[in-house]
Amino acid sequence: MSKFDRPLPKRQLRNTVIVAFVICVTLMTGWELYWRDFGVPASYRNSEGLWTIQRRRIDNGEGDKTVLTGSSRVFFNTQLDVWEAESGQRPIQLALEGTSPLRIMEGLADDDDFTGTLLVGVAPMLFFSGFEYRQAVVDRYGKETPTQWLGQQISMPFEPYLRFYFPDYALFQILHRQDWTVREGWNSNIVLDVRKLANYRKDRNARLWSKVADNEDYRNEARMIWESGFVPMDERDDAFKTMALEGRATQIERAVTATKKLHERGIDVIFVRNPAEGHYAMSEPMFNPRAETWDVLIEKTGALGIHWLDHEELQGFYLPEWSHMTGSEADRYTKALYHVIQRELAAHKNMQSE
Repeated sequence: MSKFDRPLPKRQLRNTVIVAFVICVTLMTGWELYWRDFGVPASYRNSEGLWTIQRRRIDNGEGDKTVLTGSSRVFFNTQLDVWEAESGQRPIQLALEGTSPLRIMEGLADDDDFTGTLLVGVAPMLFFSGFEYRQAVVDRYGKETPTQWLGQQISMPFEPYLRFYFPDYALFQILHRQDWTVREGWNSNIVLDVRKLANYRKDRNARLWSKVADNEDYRNEARMIWESGFVPMDERDDAFKTMALEGRATQIERAVTATKKLHERGIDVIFVRNPAEGHYAMSEPMFNPRAETWDVLIEKTGALGIHWLDHEELQGFYLPEWSHMTGSEADRYTKALYHVIQRELAAHKNMQSE
């Protein structure tokens, strides 16, 4: 035996493994029960892999369906069950929260497998800036590795049964959002993380979590996050204003180019402006006046535009945190929106044929 060899002392490894396993299960059970008591319902994770599965449905023979894209307002407010009940066909949900839909729109414009109808939600602060909070989701489509695919398949059977298995309840995420004391002299610009707002099904049907509406503290926290970092337009410097105007023009041209490609293939494109109130009713017109953004978009693309302020049927819904509807309200809104679209699309086509 070499003088460098060190024999391991005899241990009861079997007992050690059992004790470690019991401790792990006990802690995990306690963590799970804590979040169930908090009111967290069953939900799939709104993951990159789940979006990729839905996107690939177009490649696998379902390209003739209605595809929904946009930001969280289309995502949360458009209920797939209701749309299917009204139309007889269940749409494909590709909307992404906090993310401009333009890259998704451009991808569909270049995809010959897509032959259906495209609904594009326009949340002004996102659409006309091109901001992509979930950029990695779109990146994953076409680049998903076998390991990523396998990880998604393994994860999904567990997701609806484990309440703690959601990004908002990860231990380090919880530690990050604690109100830690900032050391004197340290300039800390803390970005508030968006909390869990919705519950998701396997086909990405999203429904606003009832806690947002029923719990005043939770609702106010969501509103505070939406307001955080806001600086009025007239307090911005000239460089910011110039950048915003140039960016707005760029995003509109991107939409024009993509819409033209889709129209050339006979695909109907419908831009939808969903309701907003509170902080957003003030900030969105301030940064993106309708006459300079929405009206220009519709005129230049030649697409059908449905703006909630133009249709009484799309008004008067309850948005607890100013941007998204409760589940029951979203059901009513989806039904109303579907019929407004059908009516206006028929009129739009008649006008074009004259």
